[in-house]
Amino acid sequence: MSDLRGLLGIAHPIVLGPFGGLSSVALTAAVSEAGGLGSYGLYGYDGDRIRQTAAELRAATDRPFALNLWLPTGDEVTPDATYTAYAQALQPFFEAVGIEVPARPERFLPPFEEQLEAVWEAAPAALSVVYGVPPRELVAEAHRRGIRLIGTATTVAEAVALEDGGVDAVVATGMEAAGHRVSFLRAPEESLVGTFALVPQVADAVSIPVIAAGAIADRRGVAAALALGADGVQVGTAFLRTRQSAANDAHRAAIDETAAEESVLTRAMSGRLARGARNRAVRAIEAGGFIAPFPAQNWLTGRFRAVAGEKGLGQLQSLWLGQGAPLARLDDAEAVFAELAAGLGGS
Repeated sequence: MSDLRGLLGIAHPIVLGPFGGLSSVALTAAVSEAGGLGSYGLYGYDGDRIRQTAAELRAATDRPFALNLWLPTGDEVTPDATYTAYAQALQPFFEAVGIEVPARPERFLPPFEEQLEAVWEAAPAALSVVYGVPPRELVAEAHRRGIRLIGTATTVAEAVALEDGGVDAVVATGMEAAGHRVSFLRAPEESLVGTFALVPQVADAVSIPVIAAGAIADRRGVAAALALGADGVQVGTAFLRTRQSAANDAHRAAIDETAAEESVLTRAMSGRLARGARNRAVRAIEAGGFIAPFPAQNWLTGRFRAVAGEKGLGQLQSLWLGQGAPLARLDDAEAVFAELAAGLGGS
Protein backbone atom coordinates (compact mmCIF):
# COMPACT_ATOMS: atom_id res chain seq x y z
CA MET A 1 0.00 0.00 0.00
CA SER A 2 1.15 3.51 -0.77
CA ASP A 3 1.35 6.09 1.98
CA LEU A 4 -1.52 8.46 1.26
CA ARG A 5 -0.93 10.12 4.61
CA GLY A 6 2.61 11.11 3.75
CA LEU A 7 1.58 12.28 0.29
CA LEU A 8 -1.11 14.62 1.62
CA GLY A 9 0.33 15.46 5.03
CA ILE A 10 -2.63 13.98 6.92
CA ALA A 11 -2.86 11.73 9.98
CA HIS A 12 -5.63 9.45 8.68
CA PRO A 13 -6.33 8.38 5.06
CA ILE A 14 -9.91 9.65 5.13
CA VAL A 15 -11.00 12.20 2.51
CA LEU A 16 -14.17 14.25 2.54
CA GLY A 17 -16.03 14.06 -0.74
CA PRO A 18 -16.21 17.48 -2.43
CA PHE A 19 -19.81 18.57 -2.85
CA GLY A 20 -20.73 20.82 -5.75
CA GLY A 21 -23.02 23.40 -4.17
CA LEU A 22 -23.20 21.62 -0.81
CA SER A 23 -19.69 22.09 0.55
CA SER A 24 -19.25 24.11 3.71
CA VAL A 25 -16.25 25.66 5.40
CA ALA A 26 -17.37 24.15 8.71
CA LEU A 27 -17.44 20.57 7.41
CA THR A 28 -14.24 20.88 5.38
CA ALA A 29 -12.40 22.29 8.38
CA ALA A 30 -13.86 19.67 10.73
CA VAL A 31 -12.51 16.80 8.63
CA SER A 32 -9.11 18.45 8.26
CA GLU A 33 -8.95 19.20 11.99
CA ALA A 34 -9.73 15.55 12.74
CA GLY A 35 -6.68 14.50 10.75
CA GLY A 36 -8.24 13.73 7.37
CA LEU A 37 -8.33 15.69 4.14
CA GLY A 38 -11.24 18.11 4.08
CA SER A 39 -12.40 18.91 0.55
CA TYR A 40 -14.42 21.79 -0.86
CA GLY A 41 -16.21 21.69 -4.21
CA LEU A 42 -15.89 24.83 -6.33
CA TYR A 43 -18.43 24.08 -9.05
CA GLY A 44 -19.79 27.37 -10.40
CA TYR A 45 -17.51 29.56 -8.25
CA ASP A 46 -15.83 32.52 -9.91
CA GLY A 47 -12.34 33.64 -8.96
CA ASP A 48 -13.39 36.09 -6.25
CA ARG A 49 -15.62 33.55 -4.55
CA ILE A 50 -12.83 30.95 -4.62
CA ARG A 51 -10.43 33.41 -3.01
CA GLN A 52 -12.97 34.27 -0.34
CA THR A 53 -13.70 30.60 0.36
CA ALA A 54 -10.00 29.76 0.61
CA ALA A 55 -9.49 32.62 3.05
CA GLU A 56 -12.34 31.33 5.20
CA LEU A 57 -10.85 27.84 5.14
CA ARG A 58 -7.45 29.18 6.16
CA ALA A 59 -9.09 31.01 9.06
CA ALA A 60 -10.91 27.84 10.15
CA THR A 61 -8.01 25.37 9.96
CA ASP A 62 -4.27 25.29 9.49
CA ARG A 63 -4.41 21.64 8.40
CA PRO A 64 -4.21 20.42 4.78
CA PHE A 65 -7.35 20.67 2.66
CA ALA A 66 -8.27 20.06 -0.98
CA LEU A 67 -10.16 22.19 -3.47
CA ASN A 68 -12.10 20.53 -6.27
CA LEU A 69 -12.70 21.64 -9.87
CA TRP A 70 -14.69 20.20 -12.75
CA LEU A 71 -12.52 19.95 -15.84
CA PRO A 72 -14.11 21.26 -19.06
CA THR A 73 -15.01 18.38 -21.35
CA GLY A 74 -15.58 20.44 -24.48
CA ASP A 75 -19.26 19.61 -24.87
CA GLU A 76 -20.62 22.20 -22.45
CA VAL A 77 -23.30 24.30 -24.12
CA THR A 78 -23.46 28.09 -23.92
CA PRO A 79 -26.58 30.29 -23.72
CA ASP A 80 -28.24 30.43 -27.15
CA ALA A 81 -31.64 30.56 -28.82
CA THR A 82 -32.65 27.17 -27.41
CA TYR A 83 -32.64 28.60 -23.90
CA THR A 84 -36.22 29.86 -23.98
CA ALA A 85 -37.74 26.47 -24.79
CA TYR A 86 -35.81 24.69 -22.06
CA ALA A 87 -36.64 27.42 -19.53
CA GLN A 88 -40.36 27.31 -20.36
CA ALA A 89 -40.39 23.54 -19.90
CA LEU A 90 -39.43 24.13 -16.28
CA GLN A 91 -41.95 26.95 -15.69
CA PRO A 92 -44.11 24.91 -13.25
CA PHE A 93 -41.15 24.58 -10.89
CA PHE A 94 -40.44 28.31 -10.92
CA GLU A 95 -44.10 28.93 -10.20
CA ALA A 96 -44.04 26.38 -7.37
CA VAL A 97 -41.35 28.34 -5.52
CA GLY A 98 -42.80 31.73 -6.41
CA ILE A 99 -40.24 33.17 -8.81
CA GLU A 100 -40.21 34.26 -12.45
CA VAL A 101 -38.63 32.19 -15.18
CA PRO A 102 -35.08 33.62 -15.30
CA ALA A 103 -33.83 35.56 -18.29
CA ARG A 104 -31.09 34.04 -20.38
CA PRO A 105 -27.72 34.62 -18.67
CA GLU A 106 -24.53 35.74 -20.37
CA ARG A 107 -22.87 32.49 -19.34
CA PHE A 108 -23.69 29.37 -17.37
CA LEU A 109 -20.27 28.86 -15.78
CA PRO A 110 -17.25 31.02 -14.97
CA PRO A 111 -14.17 30.48 -17.16
CA PHE A 112 -12.10 27.53 -16.03
CA GLU A 113 -8.92 29.57 -16.38
CA GLU A 114 -10.31 32.11 -13.90
CA GLN A 115 -11.10 29.36 -11.42
CA LEU A 116 -7.69 27.76 -11.81
CA GLU A 117 -5.82 31.01 -11.29
CA ALA A 118 -7.70 31.53 -8.02
CA VAL A 119 -6.86 27.99 -6.92
CA TRP A 120 -3.17 28.63 -7.57
CA GLU A 121 -3.41 31.70 -5.38
CA ALA A 122 -5.21 29.72 -2.68
CA ALA A 123 -2.42 27.10 -2.67
CA PRO A 124 -4.35 24.17 -1.17
CA ALA A 125 -2.51 21.01 -0.18
CA ALA A 126 -4.31 19.22 -3.01
CA LEU A 127 -6.41 19.95 -6.07
CA SER A 128 -8.88 17.23 -6.98
CA VAL A 129 -10.45 17.14 -10.43
CA VAL A 130 -13.33 15.31 -12.06
CA TYR A 131 -14.36 14.58 -15.65
CA GLY A 132 -11.01 13.83 -17.15
CA VAL A 133 -7.24 13.87 -17.15
CA PRO A 134 -5.87 17.31 -16.32
CA PRO A 135 -3.84 18.97 -19.08
CA ARG A 136 -0.07 18.50 -18.87
CA GLU A 137 0.50 22.17 -18.21
CA LEU A 138 -1.93 22.06 -15.27
CA VAL A 139 -0.12 19.03 -13.83
CA ALA A 140 3.26 20.69 -14.21
CA GLU A 141 2.08 23.93 -12.58
CA ALA A 142 0.48 22.12 -9.67
CA HIS A 143 3.66 20.19 -9.00
CA ARG A 144 5.78 23.30 -9.38
CA ARG A 145 3.68 24.88 -6.64
CA GLY A 146 3.82 21.81 -4.42
CA ILE A 147 0.11 21.03 -4.85
CA ARG A 148 -0.87 17.36 -5.05
CA LEU A 149 -3.27 16.34 -7.81
CA ILE A 150 -6.07 13.85 -7.24
CA GLY A 151 -7.97 12.47 -10.24
CA THR A 152 -11.26 10.61 -10.27
CA ALA A 153 -11.98 7.36 -12.12
CA THR A 154 -15.07 5.24 -12.66
CA THR A 155 -13.26 2.48 -14.58
CA VAL A 156 -9.85 0.86 -14.58
CA ALA A 157 -9.02 2.43 -17.94
CA GLU A 158 -9.73 5.88 -16.53
CA ALA A 159 -7.50 5.22 -13.53
CA VAL A 160 -4.65 4.16 -15.82
CA ALA A 161 -5.16 7.26 -17.98
CA LEU A 162 -5.01 9.47 -14.89
CA GLU A 163 -1.80 7.86 -13.68
CA ASP A 164 -0.28 8.23 -17.15
CA GLY A 165 -1.38 11.87 -17.04
CA GLY A 166 0.67 12.57 -13.94
CA VAL A 167 -1.84 12.75 -11.07
CA ASP A 168 -0.55 11.83 -7.61
CA ALA A 169 -3.54 9.78 -6.44
CA VAL A 170 -6.79 8.48 -7.89
CA VAL A 171 -10.27 8.18 -6.44
CA ALA A 172 -11.91 4.94 -7.60
CA THR A 173 -15.59 5.83 -7.36
CA GLY A 174 -18.13 3.05 -7.61
CA MET A 175 -21.57 3.39 -9.11
CA GLU A 176 -23.07 3.38 -5.60
CA ALA A 177 -21.68 6.86 -4.89
CA ALA A 178 -23.82 9.97 -4.57
CA GLY A 179 -23.85 12.81 -7.05
CA HIS A 180 -22.46 12.97 -10.56
CA ARG A 181 -20.98 10.02 -12.39
CA VAL A 182 -17.74 11.59 -13.56
CA SER A 183 -16.87 9.14 -16.34
CA PHE A 184 -14.80 10.51 -19.20
CA LEU A 185 -13.60 7.69 -21.48
CA ARG A 186 -17.02 6.19 -22.13
CA ALA A 187 -20.57 7.25 -21.43
CA PRO A 188 -21.42 7.07 -17.73
CA GLU A 189 -24.18 4.55 -18.47
CA GLU A 190 -21.44 2.30 -19.86
CA SER A 191 -19.12 2.84 -16.89
CA LEU A 192 -21.25 1.64 -13.98
CA VAL A 193 -18.82 -0.49 -12.00
CA GLY A 194 -19.52 -1.17 -8.33
CA THR A 195 -17.03 -0.20 -5.64
CA PHE A 196 -16.34 -3.83 -4.64
CA ALA A 197 -15.35 -4.70 -8.22
CA LEU A 198 -13.65 -1.43 -9.13
CA VAL A 199 -11.29 -0.82 -6.22
CA PRO A 200 -9.19 -4.03 -6.34
CA GLN A 201 -8.88 -3.84 -10.11
CA VAL A 202 -7.71 -0.24 -9.96
CA ALA A 203 -5.30 -1.11 -7.14
CA ASP A 204 -3.82 -3.84 -9.36
CA ALA A 205 -3.57 -1.55 -12.38
CA VAL A 206 -1.86 1.56 -10.99
CA SER A 207 1.08 2.32 -8.72
CA ILE A 208 -0.22 5.62 -7.29
CA PRO A 209 -2.37 5.67 -4.12
CA VAL A 210 -5.98 4.58 -4.60
CA ILE A 211 -8.82 6.20 -2.67
CA ALA A 212 -12.01 4.12 -2.55
CA ALA A 213 -15.38 5.88 -2.82
CA GLY A 214 -18.97 4.71 -2.97
CA ALA A 215 -21.21 3.45 -0.12
CA ILE A 216 -18.50 3.82 2.53
CA ALA A 217 -20.16 5.22 5.64
CA ASP A 218 -18.77 3.38 8.67
CA ARG A 219 -15.83 1.35 9.97
CA ARG A 220 -16.92 -1.73 8.03
CA GLY A 221 -16.71 0.10 4.71
CA VAL A 222 -13.28 1.48 5.55
CA ALA A 223 -11.94 -1.95 6.55
CA ALA A 224 -13.40 -3.48 3.39
CA ALA A 225 -11.86 -0.80 1.17
CA LEU A 226 -8.42 -1.35 2.69
CA ALA A 227 -8.80 -5.11 2.31
CA LEU A 228 -9.56 -4.56 -1.37
CA GLY A 229 -6.25 -2.75 -1.81
CA ALA A 230 -7.25 0.88 -1.32
CA ASP A 231 -4.85 3.24 0.42
CA GLY A 232 -7.66 5.39 1.82
CA VAL A 233 -11.33 6.24 1.49
CA GLN A 234 -13.42 9.15 0.31
CA VAL A 235 -16.76 9.61 2.07
CA GLY A 236 -19.63 11.79 0.93
CA THR A 237 -23.17 10.93 2.01
CA ALA A 238 -22.31 10.11 5.63
CA PHE A 239 -20.73 13.54 6.04
CA LEU A 240 -23.49 15.23 4.05
CA ARG A 241 -25.99 14.12 6.69
CA THR A 242 -24.09 15.96 9.45
CA ARG A 243 -25.09 19.34 10.78
CA GLN A 244 -21.77 20.82 9.62
CA SER A 245 -22.65 20.29 5.94
CA ALA A 246 -24.53 22.80 3.81
CA ALA A 247 -27.43 20.35 3.30
CA ASN A 248 -30.73 21.53 4.74
CA ASP A 249 -33.10 19.53 6.93
CA ALA A 250 -35.10 18.24 3.97
CA HIS A 251 -31.95 16.87 2.37
CA ARG A 252 -30.78 15.27 5.61
CA ALA A 253 -34.21 13.69 6.00
CA ALA A 254 -33.96 12.24 2.49
CA ILE A 255 -30.61 10.67 3.35
CA ASP A 256 -32.18 9.18 6.46
CA GLU A 257 -35.27 7.88 4.66
CA THR A 258 -34.09 6.71 1.21
CA ALA A 259 -33.44 2.99 0.90
CA ALA A 260 -30.48 1.82 -1.17
CA GLU A 261 -32.70 0.63 -4.02
CA GLU A 262 -34.64 3.89 -4.06
CA SER A 263 -31.75 6.12 -5.14
CA VAL A 264 -31.63 6.66 -8.88
CA LEU A 265 -29.31 7.76 -11.64
CA THR A 266 -30.83 10.68 -13.52
CA ARG A 267 -29.99 13.54 -15.86
CA ALA A 268 -33.08 15.48 -14.81
CA MET A 269 -31.46 18.05 -12.57
CA SER A 270 -28.20 18.86 -14.34
CA GLY A 271 -28.15 17.33 -17.79
CA ARG A 272 -25.46 14.91 -16.63
CA LEU A 273 -25.97 11.55 -14.96
CA ALA A 274 -26.04 11.76 -11.18
CA ARG A 275 -27.30 9.68 -8.25
CA GLY A 276 -29.87 10.97 -5.81
CA ALA A 277 -33.40 10.59 -4.51
CA ARG A 278 -36.23 10.39 -7.02
CA ASN A 279 -38.35 13.22 -5.72
CA ARG A 280 -41.24 15.07 -7.37
CA ALA A 281 -38.99 17.25 -9.52
CA VAL A 282 -36.95 14.33 -10.85
CA ARG A 283 -40.07 12.31 -11.68
CA ALA A 284 -41.76 15.22 -13.45
CA ILE A 285 -38.72 16.28 -15.47
CA GLU A 286 -38.03 12.72 -16.56
CA ALA A 287 -41.67 12.25 -17.51
CA GLY A 288 -41.56 15.43 -19.60
CA GLY A 289 -38.61 14.07 -21.54
CA PHE A 290 -37.27 17.53 -22.36
CA ILE A 291 -33.94 17.99 -20.59
CA ALA A 292 -31.44 20.65 -21.59
CA PRO A 293 -27.81 19.62 -22.06
CA PHE A 294 -25.23 20.43 -19.41
CA PRO A 295 -24.69 23.02 -18.00
CA ALA A 296 -27.90 24.69 -19.18
CA GLN A 297 -30.13 22.27 -17.27
CA ASN A 298 -28.03 22.61 -14.13
CA TRP A 299 -28.15 26.41 -14.30
CA LEU A 300 -31.90 26.48 -14.90
CA THR A 301 -32.89 24.02 -12.20
CA GLY A 302 -30.39 25.70 -9.90
CA ARG A 303 -32.52 28.83 -9.88
CA PHE A 304 -35.59 27.12 -8.44
CA ARG A 305 -33.60 24.59 -6.39
CA ALA A 306 -31.93 27.39 -4.45
CA VAL A 307 -35.26 28.91 -3.48
CA ALA A 308 -36.69 25.48 -2.70
CA GLY A 309 -33.75 24.89 -0.40
CA GLU A 310 -34.39 28.14 1.45
CA LYS A 311 -38.01 27.12 1.93
CA GLY A 312 -37.22 23.52 2.89
CA LEU A 313 -39.06 22.12 -0.14
CA GLY A 314 -37.16 18.87 -0.56
CA GLN A 315 -39.39 17.69 -3.41
CA LEU A 316 -37.96 20.49 -5.58
CA GLN A 317 -34.28 20.16 -4.64
CA SER A 318 -31.41 18.01 -5.88
CA LEU A 319 -31.25 15.44 -3.11
CA TRP A 320 -27.90 13.86 -3.93
CA LEU A 321 -27.24 10.71 -1.93
CA GLY A 322 -25.62 7.33 -2.48
CA GLN A 323 -26.77 3.76 -2.07
CA GLY A 324 -25.07 3.72 1.32
CA ALA A 325 -27.42 6.41 2.62
CA PRO A 326 -29.11 4.06 5.13
CA LEU A 327 -25.68 3.62 6.77
CA ALA A 328 -25.37 7.36 7.43
CA ARG A 329 -26.64 7.42 11.00
CA LEU A 330 -24.62 10.10 12.77
CA ASP A 331 -25.32 13.83 12.75
CA ASP A 332 -21.93 15.17 13.86
CA ALA A 333 -18.88 15.30 11.59
CA GLU A 334 -16.42 14.46 14.36
CA ALA A 335 -18.49 11.42 15.31
CA VAL A 336 -18.63 10.26 11.68
CA PHE A 337 -14.88 10.69 11.38
CA ALA A 338 -14.23 8.71 14.57
CA GLU A 339 -16.48 5.90 13.32
CA LEU A 340 -14.61 5.78 10.00
CA ALA A 341 -11.19 5.92 11.67
CA ALA A 342 -12.13 2.89 13.77
CA GLY A 343 -11.99 0.87 10.56
CA LEU A 344 -8.37 1.79 9.82
CA GLY A 345 -6.96 -0.73 12.29
CA GLY A 346 -3.19 -0.48 12.43
CA SER A 347 -2.86 0.99 8.94
